[in-house]
Amino acid sequence: MAFASSRQALAIAGVLGLALSATACGTGDDKKSSNAGSAECAAYEKYGDNNGKKVTIYSSIRDIEADRLDQSWKEFEKCTGIEIDHEGSGEFEAQLGVRVDGGNAPDLAFIPQPGLLKRFVDSGKLKPAGADAKKMAEENYPADWLKYSTVNGQFYGAPLGSNVKSFVWYSPKTFKEKGWTVPTSWDELIKLSDQIAAAGTKPWCAGIESGDATGWPATDWIEDVMLRTQTPEVYDQWTTHGIPFNDPKVAEAVDRAGSILKNEKYMNGGYGGVKSIATTAFGEAGLPITTGKCALHRQASFYANQWPKGTKVAEDGDVFAFYFPAIDASKGKPVLGGGEFVAAFADRPEVQAVQTYLASGEYANSRAKIGDWVSANNKLDLANVANPIDKLSVQILQDKTTVFRFDGSDLMPAAVGAGTFWKGMIDWINGKDTATVLQGIESSWK
Repeated sequence: MAFASSRQALAIAGVLGLALSATACGTGDDKKSSNAGSAECAAYEKYGDNNGKKVTIYSSIRDIEADRLDQSWKEFEKCTGIEIDHEGSGEFEAQLGVRVDGGNAPDLAFIPQPGLLKRFVDSGKLKPAGADAKKMAEENYPADWLKYSTVNGQFYGAPLGSNVKSFVWYSPKTFKEKGWTVPTSWDELIKLSDQIAAAGTKPWCAGIESGDATGWPATDWIEDVMLRTQTPEVYDQWTTHGIPFNDPKVAEAVDRAGSILKNEKYMNGGYGGVKSIATTAFGEAGLPITTGKCALHRQASFYANQWPKGTKVAEDGDVFAFYFPAIDASKGKPVLGGGEFVAAFADRPEVQAVQTYLASGEYANSRAKIGDWVSANNKLDLANVANPIDKLSVQILQDKTTVFRFDGSDLMPAAVGAGTFWKGMIDWINGKDTATVLQGIESSWK
């Protein structure tokens, strides 16, 4: 996708400002932000006068990433007078449903699973995005992304952060010292793994523990390999149940992933054997790379946030990542990715204003400048992306030739993708055979 002029994002100012301001006028709150009318706030006038209003957001984003979120919308809060109250939780997927069903829904939620988003739409809980948010999203995101949050022809919210998952993290310094070469094919990846193992080091480290979401990192492995053993069209059939979950094509991908993940010669550097993968926290799983206890860790671009403070992420640094190699070069270079969608459980004017702002180029560039963040927003200026992994990710996302597919488990019905698939991967890591695991998942898909 090509960059578009930021003026396009401002072209809707008149309509947007009138729509939101007119609604806000009826609130009886005539106070205005003390910053209103200042030059730095000019870009925010289109979001209307919502001074003194509060918008709650619930997500899975925690710790330093949550702090950066709070920083990213500070100017918006200051200029519009809207207070954004964000809460991140490690039990987001499970607790969001509890809160919504209990009448305690947040105003907005950053939902990473289109399947979960659809569940809330089907139960009548989600509000369709307002006209302004929809228009902003259509200007700033490719249609392929917007379809993931469109249900029965109705649009429910733009993407926020995005990530590229098809990366393998490593230490350039260690590779240079050992004379290892970054692999560009699957065969080279296996040859390198064998070489490292023969030298006495477990080549791979992995962890799938993630609270109530334990298991999800293993599903990413299966999806990445599925994209490399099958065509994108077969991948689409799998994620929509066009083929059964225990189809031989799926079993082939799982077993191929298992040739690494369930290989005691390869796993689990710094933590133990294969079964330690199930109890190793995903955020800590790659850290043995920095101490030389493992060499390779397959994880998404967002893992840049997990390295210890002071770790240099660069091609000549302490850590970097390479593209997870293709198995069949004739299938090109498929890319697995994901992201969150800004979905609304309320449609008050201030909620719509925040939902619209988060789809804007202003927001994408504000967050990118803070660091370690990726978005498919085509108004994102690459110059504002400092982290080299993030820069590479944005280039991939903005490249029209990329064969991109969304995280498969996130596309599936939540009971499968965020349920039996996650749990099945735990059983699989712990020794259960592929056929039994896949049959169990297939039986759960209603």
